[in-house]
Amino acid sequence: MNPILVELRRGGVLESFHRGVICVVDENGNVVYSRGNIQQICYPRSAMKYFQHLPIIVDGIFDHFGFTSQELSLMCGSHNGEPIHEEVAQEILRKIGKSVKDLGCGSQSPTRKSDWVNLIKKGLTPSAIHNNCSGKHAGFLSWNTYHDIESGSYLNPEFELQQRIKSVFSSFYEIKESELKLGIDGCSAPTYAMPVYNQALSYKNLVAPNKNISDDLKMAAQRVVKAVIEYPEMVAGTKRYCTDLMRVTKGRIIGKTGADGVYCLAIPEKKWGISIKVDDGRMGPQYQIAQELLKHLGLITEQEAKELDPYREFDLSNFAGNIVGSSKVVNVSNEINNG
Repeated sequence: MNPILVELRRGGVLESFHRGVICVVDENGNVVYSRGNIQQICYPRSAMKYFQHLPIIVDGIFDHFGFTSQELSLMCGSHNGEPIHEEVAQEILRKIGKSVKDLGCGSQSPTRKSDWVNLIKKGLTPSAIHNNCSGKHAGFLSWNTYHDIESGSYLNPEFELQQRIKSVFSSFYEIKESELKLGIDGCSAPTYAMPVYNQALSYKNLVAPNKNISDDLKMAAQRVVKAVIEYPEMVAGTKRYCTDLMRVTKGRIIGKTGADGVYCLAIPEKKWGISIKVDDGRMGPQYQIAQELLKHLGLITEQEAKELDPYREFDLSNFAGNIVGSSKVVNVSNEINNG
């Protein structure tokens, strides 16, 4: 059984908790820190987004349509559906001659209540453009436009683009394609499960690619890293850990969340990759764990920690605004090579 990593206490009593896995690897793929079963299989979900547009970059499709770094960052993001996200997603669609109706991700309400209310005030309803994956899907559709293929085919796991993406996953996650376990993500795109260890490897390879990754893929990965560092607000948005982490650390740390309690990080200076999985799939504890880990391993400065620590540890309040408990990370230490 994986260790408890987050505890919620009310009146001093342990009321609930979250178990999970942590894996940190160095540039050679050696495990330098871990908690729990790092061979546990799960889906990275949206943590895969940094790799899904590499074939489009490699094949020249990205430059053919004149996409910007801001647009690439949105393609890699799980955004809030804020007006700026909608605007950039619409611009991607405009460049490829597609519309919201071509997006296969489904409708989703904006993450922030204020943006949802503003839609209602305008007499509008949430659409696929507000889906947190709309940038990713708009990027996928550029393949169809470039190759003059009907839009409806682009999410089929057997579609050429999706097969190319699967090959990229195999290279960066260092796992045979035959061992990737197919699933369908919340946005209807193919996703693949693999051990937490391989998910840490992928983020190491994002910033320090192994020798088996081709030069064109390395260059494409560098463009992704540059884009998300330059435009972190496109990756997530207001009051989101991914955005704030990259903004506060000025790109020294790169992070990306995934549904069902996944969080992955790359540490370019150390050439490390990190993967976190919260067993019960609750969203939120993975940010607490990530922030605690970065702090314990000395990967962020005191000032950076001060700005980001509201994600790490916080009080629990009731409807009357009274503090009734706390949520804290446990069982995370600064011991390296503890297995």
